[in-house]
Amino acid sequence: MRLRVEFTTEPFDLEEAPAHALAAREVIETADLDAVDVGPFGNTAEGGADEVLTAVDALLRKTLEAGATRISLQVNVLEEGQ
Repeated sequence: MRLRVEFTTEPFDLEEAPAHALAAREVIETADLDAVDVGPFGNTAEGGADEVLTAVDALLRKTLEAGATRISLQVNVLEEGQ
C-alpha cells in the first residue's frame, strides 16, 4: 500500500522558518520516502505505508519537541498506479 501525507506545523513565522518547521523538513527529507515536496505553507510526501507511518511518528515527536503548537496532517491511501 502506498500513502501520501500532507502536513503543516504552526505557529507560522513569515520572516524566518521556525525550529519546528526545520525539524519537519529534516524528518521528511531524510526519511525513505519519494515525491517529497516541502513548501512554506504545506508539505507532502509519498511512500510505502510503513515508511510513511514511521516518518509521521518521527515528524510528530520532533516537531512538538521543537516547539510546534499545532500540527495538521492528512494521510491518504493512493490508488494503484499513482
